[in-house]
Amino acid sequence: MDANVANSDVKQYINLRFDSEQYGIDISYIDNIVRLQPITRVPHTQHYFLGVINLRGEIIPVMSMRKKFELPDKENTGACRILILKVDGNKIGVLVDEVREVITLADDSIEKIATDDSETRAFLLGVGKYNDTLISLLNVGALISDIDSEF
Repeated sequence: MDANVANSDVKQYINLRFDSEQYGIDISYIDNIVRLQPITRVPHTQHYFLGVINLRGEIIPVMSMRKKFELPDKENTGACRILILKVDGNKIGVLVDEVREVITLADDSIEKIATDDSETRAFLLGVGKYNDTLISLLNVGALISDIDSEF
């Protein structure tokens, strides 16, 4: 760890990818990471909710990050994973194209979003600089804000 990281507050993030972009989710929200498994469709839900999975006897709703961000559909590969997020006692699965690694970012390596688009600002906490890469840090609360109304 370099001296700059040791002298500032740091957080760990799961570095994930969907489409060609890299994103980060605060590791404190991660309950589990599972391989893609059969998803049972639930009618009359938002277009980005794929359905539910049965994970060791627990029924968990699953949403597609691609569909949530209105990206084109893509065939699932062996690298696809379902991140099980836990927020305020609720669990939700999030389908992503790939989980890459756990990274550590210092507060001073994270820039705030400078945009007038309120939806973009709601979903992103900021952009982290990791090595030579920019990683958009997701606001988990905003991503799953409509889960209670759906399930």
